[in-house]
This record gives sequence, C-alpha cells and structure tokens, in this order.
Amino acid sequence: MTRHRRPARAALLLLAAGAAALLLSGCGNAGSLEGAGATPTAVGPVHLWPDLPKPTTTPLDFGEGQTERVPGIKVPGGDVRTLDPVAVVQAEVRAHPDQYTGADGLYEETVRQLNQCRQKPKGCPVLKAYYRDLTGDGRDELILGIKMPEQQLAVRCYMPDRGSLTRIMSTSDQLIGVELAGRDVILHSVSAGIPGYEYRTAWSWDDHQHAMLPTRDEIIRVEPQRSPNPLPHPKTSGPSPRASASAR
Repeated sequence: MTRHRRPARAALLLLAAGAAALLLSGCGNAGSLEGAGATPTAVGPVHLWPDLPKPTTTPLDFGEGQTERVPGIKVPGGDVRTLDPVAVVQAEVRAHPDQYTGADGLYEETVRQLNQCRQKPKGCPVLKAYYRDLTGDGRDELILGIKMPEQQLAVRCYMPDRGSLTRIMSTSDQLIGVELAGRDVILHSVSAGIPGYEYRTAWSWDDHQHAMLPTRDEIIRVEPQRSPNPLPHPKTSGPSPRASASAR
C-alpha cells in the first residue's frame, strides 16, 4: 500500500508546484514594466551663419526694463491697495508734463480727461485697478490700465519699494484683452494682416533687471466665436417665426 501511495503523492506535489509557478509568473507579468517603443533621437541646436558680424547700432528702445520711482507717492506699510490709482498716474504726468511717447507718454486728450476724473468719473481714462504679487516677495503690486484714443491701452505695474512706489512695467498697444496668469501679465492684440490670429505677449518679473520683461511673445490661432443660440434653418422658403421675432 505504501509503495503505491508514494508515487501518487509525488505527482500531486509536482502538479501543485507547477500551478504555483504559473500563478507567480502571471502576477509578475501583470505588474512588470513594458516598453513604450522607440525614443526619438534628441537633436541639438544648429547655429546658422556663425560668421555674421556683430551689431554696430543700438537696438530700438521699447521701454523694456525701465523702472522709475513715482515722485510724491508714499505706500504706508507697503500696501498698494491704500493708494488712489488716479493720483498715481497724475503724479507721473506731473513728473513728465511734455512726454507724449515712450514709457511715460500719454495723449494730450488723455491728460485732459485725467485732470477731470474727479468732476467726470465716467470719463476717467484710468480703469479699475487690480492687485497681484508679480515679484514673488509676498506683497501685491498695483496694475493699472489707461484708455487712450485710437483704441490704445497703456498697461502699467507698480511695486511697493521701501515706503515708496516704483513703476516696474509700462507699455501701450491696441489691446483686445489683458490677463493675469500666475505672476504673468498677458497682453492680447490683434494680428495685423492675418485674420483669425492674435499676438500674445507675457510679461514676467526678472530678478536680475528688477523689472517686468516681455518674456514670451507668440502668434496663435483664435477660434471664431459662435452664437450660443443659433437660429434654426427654416424648413420652407419663408422666414420662421423665431427669425421674424429676432428681426423685429
């Protein structure tokens, strides 16, 4: 009896070991890493025409990196929210009364409207002020927009600086939108000559220059806006009641 049981027991042990091996191998395959395919070869930058001569003229100055302390404006406790935005712009105009171009330039019409902001607040060219920590120092900066003729908009940013106020950004363009994204000020303008596209310029704080600089400039496709409730196509040649109501 014993001789016949030993081979049977050995066979059962072999079968059990084989099943366990299959289970273990299946679990290992399910959790193992798999290749994602071939990786494209990295291609480094190629410098074209390395023998080009060095520039001999100074590039045009667009005002990037220019900062200026606003005279006569104090910032108690470093809180720019306590400031009057109109008074800030008026202080800059007084410091540069005959400046009509560049970082300090404003149209004469804009200056006249600025001087009447108290009497005619609806016609004041200084738009609603916004606040955001643009420099990363934990304190908010003051962000102003100034409407000017010919659909021009001046955008200026100011930071509190040892009890005073320093302008760290000033630019103007025919802007169709301005955004705050994180610590960036993003300006939107229509692309001239390319319908359906727009320019987007992101201004960011630069620790070395201690100013806001245009760090990213791109031209992108803009999807056309569709009506949220388009009119249904009429089934007959005559106008539908809804279309007639809209026309009235």
